[in-house]
Amino acid sequence: MANSAQARKRAKQAKVARERNMSQRSMTRTYIKRVVSAIESGDKAAAEAAYTAAVPVIDRMARKGLIHTNKAARHKSRLSKQIQAL
Repeated sequence: MANSAQARKRAKQAKVARERNMSQRSMTRTYIKRVVSAIESGDKAAAEAAYTAAVPVIDRMARKGLIHTNKAARHKSRLSKQIQAL
C-alpha cells in the first residue's frame, strides 16, 4: 500500500486512468463489433453506417495512445475490405 502522500495520489490517479481506459477500450470494441455483426448479417448499408461511426472512434483511441496507430489502421483496413466484398 502507498505510504507517502505522493504515492497515494499516484495510486488514485492510476485507478482513475485505468477505469477511463477500460471504458474507452470497451466502447471501441463495441463499435467494431457493430460493424462486424452488420457485415455478417449481409446488410451493406448498415455495415457502411456502422463503419462511418466506428472510424472516428478508432482514430481517437489511436491518437490518445489507447491502441497502437498500426492496430487502428489494420482494423479500418480489414473492415473496409469486408464491406467492399459484400
